Amino acid sequence: MIRYALVCEAGHTFESWFPSSDSFDDQSARGLVSCPLCGSAKIGKGLMAPSVARTDRGERAPAPATVAESPAPVPLPMIAEPERKLRALLRAVREHVTQTAEHVGPRFPEEARKIHYGEVEERPIYGEASPEEARALIEEGIDVAPLPPMPDDRN
Repeated sequence: MIRYALVCEAGHTFESWFPSSDSFDDQSARGLVSCPLCGSAKIGKGLMAPSVARTDRGERAPAPATVAESPAPVPLPMIAEPERKLRALLRAVREHVTQTAEHVGPRFPEEARKIHYGEVEERPIYGEASPEEARALIEEGIDVAPLPPMPDDRN
């Protein structure tokens, strides 16, 4: 087997293995060798250092592994700026509701109906309701909106 360093007409370099030099020439002439980056079939051999096994020194020590130096890691924000702005807006809405409305807890559906039907004085409230209870309130024409928990509240 022969390993060739190859170059396409666009200058992309890559390597490939062939059973023999004649095999590379044959496959290249038939257009069967192409660049993995651009797909060009105009491929030539690049410069490469020969790999010759020495038999005059017993067992050959493995070549040290070379690690390509990667660029310094770029810190990535855990939360992107648009999401940070959305969270700030949600926090502000939630804070406004909790400061200006009465928390009625699990009595929310009952209190919302009393307000809607005029049984008690109208006032802003918030509390808990199951999806079924919220759906029933909406079907009755009672305006309700979910106050979702902040993502930070779940962590």
